[in-house]
Amino acid sequence: MSYMSGPETQRLLELARDKTVAGRHALTATVTDLFFAQGTTLTDRERALMTEILRQLINDVESSVRRSLAERLAHQKNAPRDLVLALANDEIAVAHSILLHSEVLRDEELIEIIHHRTLEHQLAIAMRKSVSEQVCDALVETGDVGVIKTLLENTDARIASATMAYLVEQSKRVDTYQNPLLRRPDLSADLAKKMYFWVSAALRKHILEHFPVDPAEFDDVLEETVCDLAKKPAATEEPRKSVQLAKSLSEEKAITPQLLIQSLRQGEIALFEALFARMTGIRLTLVRRLLFERGGEGLAIACRGMRIEPPLFASIYLLSRKARQSDPPPERGEVKRILDFYEQTPPSSAEQLLRKWRRDQDFLKAVWEIERPARTHVAG
Repeated sequence: MSYMSGPETQRLLELARDKTVAGRHALTATVTDLFFAQGTTLTDRERALMTEILRQLINDVESSVRRSLAERLAHQKNAPRDLVLALANDEIAVAHSILLHSEVLRDEELIEIIHHRTLEHQLAIAMRKSVSEQVCDALVETGDVGVIKTLLENTDARIASATMAYLVEQSKRVDTYQNPLLRRPDLSADLAKKMYFWVSAALRKHILEHFPVDPAEFDDVLEETVCDLAKKPAATEEPRKSVQLAKSLSEEKAITPQLLIQSLRQGEIALFEALFARMTGIRLTLVRRLLFERGGEGLAIACRGMRIEPPLFASIYLLSRKARQSDPPPERGEVKRILDFYEQTPPSSAEQLLRKWRRDQDFLKAVWEIERPARTHVAG
């Protein structure tokens, strides 16, 4: 056990007089080394002196020096709280390591930073090794999709059950939440079952493989839903002109993929639906459900069954997504995913399902059937 020697004190005084950036870096390193060196015990007076020197440093030195200090203090459990808090509220280049690693910061201090600092500060807090329920709630309350997605990807974050249920409901609208939610170890089977009805085919498969659920349970619920939908009249009757025009063009054998794309580009959604119904031979009610099915697999199967070329299908898919104004644009990688699904689906299997859809409006159940036997075939 040793105390500060006279030479060490003299060295500090010399460094304090050096106002260069290099001198400030050296002073910071020396003070922090003395402050946290093992085997050295500082008196109360010396500790107060070290703290005061560091406090003065963060007030009058450039960002690189403050950043260096923050990186040293971030991993020290006995770092002075006021210094840590000042650095946590600094610009993000300085604050990042403190926000990510410091165990000195209290929940109320983290919440205050979430409320009053930048998006980058919020993201750093969302990535902390340990995030309490209260801090998680504050991050969710920001409403920022990127912050919430980052939090969901942090499996060490303790998200309250009520907050988790809220985010599951939000995942109907925000596709970005779905994958990280379903990969969290603390997501309950009941919440995963709720998500089954609006996530993509790949995530439905993940639910069946990773949660204690019975596929027959989903089939029963879906059949009831489909039957209810089939009994309900359409909210608005199809404009007669679109139906009549589609009929005439069909009789003239003039309906082509290019015409479908043109109708979508011109915003003629009703005409596109009528043309697609005529081209595929499936009912308008089923066409509408197929277009608004979130994953896009139904649309892919129908187009594959009609032997539409992949580039033309890609245009139909993107333009039809754009027509769903309430939905966000496709995420990065989403177009590649649906094109991979399209090209890997055997045309013969798609044709078989298309024939079934002409007789049976339960298209979603048919999509699941191709996911089970046909996807297995493709994978092989």
